[in-house]
Amino acid sequence: MALDKTISDIEMRLAAARAAQAMSQGMSPSDSEDDQGSMRHRMSFVMGVFTTFANRKRRDSIRQTWMPQGDQLRSLEEKGVIIRFVIGRSENPNPDNEVDRAIDAEDKEYNDILRLNHVEGYGGLPTKVQMFLSTALTMWDADFYVKTDDNVHVNIGITRSILARHRMKPRVYIGCMKSGPVVTKNDSKYYEPDHWKFGTEGNNYFRHATRQLYAVTRDLATYISANRHILHKYSNEDVSFGSWLIGLEVEHVDERSLCCGTPPDCEWKAQAGNPCAASFDWNCTGICNPVERMTEVHRRCWEGRGAEAHTQF
Repeated sequence: MALDKTISDIEMRLAAARAAQAMSQGMSPSDSEDDQGSMRHRMSFVMGVFTTFANRKRRDSIRQTWMPQGDQLRSLEEKGVIIRFVIGRSENPNPDNEVDRAIDAEDKEYNDILRLNHVEGYGGLPTKVQMFLSTALTMWDADFYVKTDDNVHVNIGITRSILARHRMKPRVYIGCMKSGPVVTKNDSKYYEPDHWKFGTEGNNYFRHATRQLYAVTRDLATYISANRHILHKYSNEDVSFGSWLIGLEVEHVDERSLCCGTPPDCEWKAQAGNPCAASFDWNCTGICNPVERMTEVHRRCWEGRGAEAHTQF
């Protein structure tokens, strides 16, 4: 694990150096890599579906609905879209560890899991997001890197169409932007130990994307990866992510189709010509009872119902 960490650090320093060199020459980091002989195919986006060891049924509900499997998943990758369930490792990984063995067997069966060199639960979700970006950058060259959760319904075609509108911009942060109150009471699960940094009691956080689905361009993913050891982590993942970008020249795109409700909300919006890219229940920070309800949400919110050209691959 120590050797893996050293290699990962070197890779990230190399990526940062390439990005700095490219920007000094008026190019994007991807242009620089091309000049250095990189032959990796440029993808449209890499989506990480964040999950945990205990959520096998959630993963299966997604496999049975909006996430293609087998040949269809490989076909999607040929068209520039990578989707993987993202999970770390147990605290004591070894060949006899039942939890790790189960995930390895699941990945062998479906080939749709991205394992991180990260202890699951250690450091919380902000650390896991950083490790996802670092790992994904070394594996795939993409226009965007996307994070979502295993209790969210996603329409892949609509998501791709939304991101495509911004692909020529170097530093874009896309999601449903919000600015909630900073919680100062330590009996709340959203308690912010660093609340004093945001001024007097009653202040709000800066604008940041909701945690259910957000995306950043490659340059921003590279920046976060290269600087992850000195980027502060607040108690909430979405606040942490927003804070890493707040002082940069970044375009914040407030895209409301990334935070639709479950039926009938997604149906009404589709009928009005504004189909949803992601659907979930706000009161559950995801689809309530996702294992039981994902099939119904998919049946009523799926982009394929309208068979519109812009949602097809």
